[in-house]
Amino acid sequence: MERSARVVAAFRSDGSFAATIGRRITQFGLLVAHPLSFLVVGAYALCWLAFARETFDWSAIATLAVWVMTLFIQRAGHRETQALQAKLDELLRAQEAARNELTRIDEAEPEEIARHRQEAQRRD
Repeated sequence: MERSARVVAAFRSDGSFAATIGRRITQFGLLVAHPLSFLVVGAYALCWLAFARETFDWSAIATLAVWVMTLFIQRAGHRETQALQAKLDELLRAQEAARNELTRIDEAEPEEIARHRQEAQRRD
């Protein structure tokens, strides 16, 4: 097998390497949406002040502000997604003709969800 084919095979969505990376990225996204991530940024700022006070200037404050705003945006997006998912789950449970396995599709990886949507579109 030539080198480029091996690289492509390693990054296919059904390959173990790609699946592991995808799961880790998803887990990291959930972790960043947790309220404790703000404490991590605060601890980083305190360490910066303690160990490199001379480099802590306006650009450092701007950097920390960008990180905090990024966490706010991530948290708001996560909250909205979770609320929307809860509403959709309730609608699926209330609808007798709906398939119950769809209430748990949000636990799948994005590639699996995309495959499911493509299959559903082909059936329609």
